[in-house]
Amino acid sequence: MALSTSPSTSAVSLLARYREIRATTEALCRPLQVEDYVVQAMPDASPTRWHLAHVSWFFETFLLTPHLRGYRPFDPRYGVLFNSYYNAVGPQFSRPDRGHLSRPTVAEVFAYRAHVDRGIAALLRNGEAAATAALVELGLQHEQQHQELILTDVKFNLGVNPLRPRCYPVTIPTGAAAPPAEWIDLPGGVVWLGHHGAGFAFDNEGPRHRTLLQPYRLASRPVTNGEYLGFVEDGGYRDWRWWTAEGWRVVQERGWQAPLYWEHDEAGDWQAFTLAGPLPLDPAAPVVHVSWFEADAYARWRDCRLPTEAEWEHAAIDLPIAGNFQESGLYHPVPAAPGTDVHQMFGDVWEWTQSAYAPYPGYRPLPGAVGEYNGKFMVNQLVLRGGSCATPRAHVRASYRNFFPPDARWQFAGVRLAADR
Repeated sequence: MALSTSPSTSAVSLLARYREIRATTEALCRPLQVEDYVVQAMPDASPTRWHLAHVSWFFETFLLTPHLRGYRPFDPRYGVLFNSYYNAVGPQFSRPDRGHLSRPTVAEVFAYRAHVDRGIAALLRNGEAAATAALVELGLQHEQQHQELILTDVKFNLGVNPLRPRCYPVTIPTGAAAPPAEWIDLPGGVVWLGHHGAGFAFDNEGPRHRTLLQPYRLASRPVTNGEYLGFVEDGGYRDWRWWTAEGWRVVQERGWQAPLYWEHDEAGDWQAFTLAGPLPLDPAAPVVHVSWFEADAYARWRDCRLPTEAEWEHAAIDLPIAGNFQESGLYHPVPAAPGTDVHQMFGDVWEWTQSAYAPYPGYRPLPGAVGEYNGKFMVNQLVLRGGSCATPRAHVRASYRNFFPPDARWQFAGVRLAADR
């Protein structure tokens, strides 16, 4: 992360931002019952209680303990329990076993959050805003990432429940038609990539560098459920021709037949599980919860390909950050609005690219423990771009690089097609 916060950041404005983001995290949890906080239905989907505690551990470990004189940790044992992967600060509790613990209780975790909040307020009021502002901002960006993870993990944890709970009482709009998908021709040439200018960026978004692009085409909008259903009904999940060798192995071993959360209702029609419960599959909405293997196979079936992350960023660099984000309260993708150029690039669904998550030329991880944030994951991951319906709007930039392994599909990930010219 570039850790670039304006030097004029005041304690008052930074504390207000801190409180706003922390309150948003807790508001996302408000519809949950206490039992929902402790479920972990797979190793990658952490319990909500763990997310709430871990983001507080981050502030406590990297800000309060080293910078606030006289600070006493809420419970020293939490240092191991809520450490995710930071080897530089000590051991961690087993990730797959987070859901095995009934203690600390949910109430104790909220008390922990309040304790940390008081500590951050004291830190900033003690005149440490200028010295710690960049690290506080990193912690807030980190918490926004976990806001999205709370929604994705809650959805998975509830999605395995045969009761199909309707956790978030929202009405997801349906019935709109998707605009026709068109090819947008984009020029090649030498282009600049990576974050530049003022504002926060993670370290993996730089250094800013030049790269050569061949002329290419990008679909005007993401692939819809209706379009992807054609792949399913054509036997795409039973035809090895569309899949990479590893993807075909995964499909067979796990018995995939459609995107995650797709299932047939009692009448035999397709429906999809959402955080508002199961709903009839909307053919006009972007397909979501597909892995990279599925996105790539669909693109091959269409005689297309996925965009590179350089192509995606080049196409999005001058577009406004507008779309269906977490703030809409829908937590589900909706059909694209009509447009004459590439649109729906931000929000609704993260868009898989064909690019491996690798360092940019000249990249160096930050020194110290925070250097573990991004750099050590630059292997066996693919890049996604654009944010989703679960991402906070202010958290997204055209240069933002998300990354997941190619078999991950519990995230709000979708498909945009590309082609050579």
